Amino acid sequence: MQADSGALPEDLGLDADARELYLTIVGQGGWVKAEEVRPADAPALTRLLALGLVRGLPGGSFYSAVSPRAFAARAGAALRARSARLLRQADEIPFRFDELAQAYDAAPRPPAGTGVVDTVQDRDSIRHRIAQLVADARTEILTAQPGGNRPADHLAWALSQDVPFLRAGGALRTLYQPIARTDPATIAYAVAVTPYGARIRVLDEDFQRMLIFDRAVAVIPASADMGSAAFVEDPTAVELLVEVFERDWRRAERVPWGSADAVPDEGAVTARIGRLLAGGHSRRAIAGRLGLSERTVAGHIARLRAEVEAETLFQLGWLLRARRR
Repeated sequence: MQADSGALPEDLGLDADARELYLTIVGQGGWVKAEEVRPADAPALTRLLALGLVRGLPGGSFYSAVSPRAFAARAGAALRARSARLLRQADEIPFRFDELAQAYDAAPRPPAGTGVVDTVQDRDSIRHRIAQLVADARTEILTAQPGGNRPADHLAWALSQDVPFLRAGGALRTLYQPIARTDPATIAYAVAVTPYGARIRVLDEDFQRMLIFDRAVAVIPASADMGSAAFVEDPTAVELLVEVFERDWRRAERVPWGSADAVPDEGAVTARIGRLLAGGHSRRAIAGRLGLSERTVAGHIARLRAEVEAETLFQLGWLLRARRR
């Protein structure tokens, strides 16, 4: 093994084996013969040589311990030099990307300003506008996603956008309805983003679908079929939507995403459909509220009818209401 070349590695940590070997060398008078180094200690010795805490003497037959104070002074100077270099590089980044930034700023966009509500009809244009808002967000994203399961490809895209935003210090809060707890893709997304600080709750009631970026721009549906969206920049309207979100957020349930308790079984979904039926909701209304197809809801209702031996849907609702008393 050769002596340290003088360049410090990126990682300046000292593992337990390297620390023990250094103390052993110091305890033996500050040096050790190369032939006395056990093969098992070779990785620790390599680490000490890389850090400069041990040097190989001329001829390669001895290794000598270096003062940790000398090492600390050298490491501190190297880190300061590295920091200065990184700061210079950070200052140069805006200039290197100035041409691209000017092109991005000059790209055609709808006129922005106080009081703007811009309705976009094309789904691809909606996705593009939302992607721009996500990329430009700096502090906070609020999302309310009622209904059923979000498409897996949408969740994969959201994951690729949301994790860098959270790593940069952004705050992300999302509301789902309880049916989302049965969707594997939604669960996988929640498990992936919550360690970075994302907060995701469920609310067992109807609520407004919305996206709010930095409390400056809100996106809400502009049609029942979700084929168009309104991009709202009016401060008063955005503030009102934020208040609606916060009201719903306070009532929502925290979910231990990733644990067994996070996923209700199929029976829990059937039970919820039963409660909605008992409350007078129609099959179509239940499907819309839970984000399920009417066929899926019909299957749950059939199981409930068999369970309580109801012949008609009216009788089923009456029996379920009686059972709740």
